Formats: sequence, structure tokens, C-alpha cells
Amino acid sequence: MRTTALGAAIAVAPISFSAFGEATKATVKGGRMRLSFEPYELKLRHAFNLARNKRTTTPGVQVRIDLDGFTGYGEASMPPYLGENVASVTEFLSKVDLSQFADPFRIKDIHEYLERIAPNNRAAKASVDIALHDLLGKIMGQPWYKIWGLNPDKTPNTSYTISWNDDPAELQREIEECAPFKVIKIKMGVGHDKELVEAFRRFSDVPICVDANQGWTDKNQAVEMCNWLAERNCLFVEQPMPKEMIDETAWVRDRSPLPLIADEFLQRLPDVRRAAGAYDGINIKLMKSTGMHEAHQMAELARALGMKVMIGCMTETSCAVTAAAQLSPLVDWADLDGNLLIANDIFDGIKIVDGKVTIPADRPGIGVVPLG
Repeated sequence: MRTTALGAAIAVAPISFSAFGEATKATVKGGRMRLSFEPYELKLRHAFNLARNKRTTTPGVQVRIDLDGFTGYGEASMPPYLGENVASVTEFLSKVDLSQFADPFRIKDIHEYLERIAPNNRAAKASVDIALHDLLGKIMGQPWYKIWGLNPDKTPNTSYTISWNDDPAELQREIEECAPFKVIKIKMGVGHDKELVEAFRRFSDVPICVDANQGWTDKNQAVEMCNWLAERNCLFVEQPMPKEMIDETAWVRDRSPLPLIADEFLQRLPDVRRAAGAYDGINIKLMKSTGMHEAHQMAELARALGMKVMIGCMTETSCAVTAAAQLSPLVDWADLDGNLLIANDIFDGIKIVDGKVTIPADRPGIGVVPLG
């Protein structure tokens, strides 16, 4: 276990994550925030076959902030394309000293401080932001959807993700697991796009959405696929082309019967206006936006620009997924299944009830409870 430095002359005892759910005043020195963290590898229930990689695990780091008997939980999840890893996240977090902030409610000041430590490191910053929001919500005794004035009855259905599998039996198991969900996300860009859609359509006629993960490099092919998908009850296409191909994506958008949603193209708040020139909507993920604070700003700006909004996730525990769910009443679509795709979740939080995102009622903070 590593902890933030509180000054060269102060020794801080490590927190045991075997008692991860326990928060006592003994862990707080002088009423100041204390950050602690440790790596935690996420094990996928099925291999993810994407346009640019295949993986069975996702590296992660679990984070907590303690203050006066309150504990806030956060996490960083680092799929390969983010450019972060356990070493970079732990190196960043080892430089974070929250004890200098006497008032934990100064979220803007704390974010400005995190930006000064090092550029990028978005997942690392998100882990601190999520834990801070959890802590503050618990201090206030309110969940964040209430603090933001959102109606939890307005949460959308979430999509559930499947990807191509060369093993027919395994692919069939993945498809059968989709039965409880009202929207299915199909990962594309791996050479079996139409075959996978047709395999799913033999099983179900529920709406689908697709994520090409930058896998379509020919604009004419992209338009052809959009037209083909529109005839098969598809809602939208996420990141059809490489993020660098902005002009080509705008060309496809002008000819596509389906909305195009920015994912890899979109990272943080300044990207929202850029996305408006080539996409119909944006997919906000906490690991890209540096957490809940900026994600909320991004959703509000996209709405002001007349864009569609989606809230998504990486493969994450229920900690980060439930944090993202606090924003879900703001959006058109949700892809909050990351916790369902892993086999070793360590939190209880978001529930999917009859396909619908269900935020834990009246749980303060981000709404999670550690398991075990």
C-alpha cells in the first residue's frame, strides 16, 4: 500500500485494504484528507475482441480518501488505448498531497492542483475526483444525483456489450447473456461485423448500437455500413473512423441515416466543441474526463450545443460505474455495463432493473458499499 506524502517529517501508516470498507478517525491526521491506493487487476468474464487489440484483463488502481471518519472510494481503470498503466497511475498518485486542503469542498481548487502535478494522467485524476465526490456526498449525506438536482426516474436503459468470438459456443453464450437487456452494444471493426449482427439478430430483435472503435478506415464503407445497420434496428454508430479522420467523419455524418457518436475522439471539455463539427453526439467516460466534475460540465455543454449525450464506462468495478450512473438522468443513452463484464467486482452499487440503469436510492456520495 502506498500513501501520499504528508511531509518529510511525518510517517503515515499504510491502510490495509483487507479492511477496505472501514473508515475510522484513526486514519485521519489533524482533520486533513488522506489519500491511499493500491493496484487491482480486473478480470474479464469474456475476452474483449476490439478493432485494435484483444484482452482478458484490465489494469486498475483502487483509491480511497479518508477524513474525520468518512471514506470516499474511487478507482482508475486503464484499457490500453488510454496510454496509462499501473506504474504511471501510482507514480502520479504518490505525488498527490490532499492534506494541504483544509476544505474538501474546494473541488475546483483541487482539480487545478491535480492539473499542475502533471499533464494527461486522466484516469489517475479521475480516481481522485471520484473518491472526492464520494467523500463529499457522504459528508453532506446526499447522493450526487440529488446534489445536481437530477431525477433518478429519468435514467435510460443501459446497453450490454458483446464482441466477436471465434469459438461459436462461447459466442452463443455471450449472446444468450444479452437476454435481460433492452439495448445491445456490438463491438465492430474486427472483420466479422455483419456476421456478428446477423448472429445476434437470429436470437433477438431488441435495438442495437455499434462501436467500431475506429475500425472503419474507408468513408464509403462506413456509409454503406451505416445504411446496412439502419435497416437492422440500430440506434447509432460510435466512433466509426479513426479519431484523426475528422473531415472524413464529417463527410460520413452528412450521408449517414444514423447518428455518429464521438468516443476516442473525445477526451475532455475542450473536445466537445470540436466534436460538434463532425459528430452528432458524445460519449462521456470518467476515465477520459478526469472524473465527475468535468463530465458534468461536458454533458451540460453538449446539451447547449444541441448534441446527443451518452454516458459510458471502461471495464470497471461498480465504484466507477456507479459514479458515472449519478450523471445518467442527464443523458440520452447509457453504456454502463463495465462492472457486469468483470468477474471480480469488490463493490455493491448500480443495478440494472429490467434493462434500466437504477441508481442506489438515497445512498450518499457515489452510492457504493464495499463487498466483504
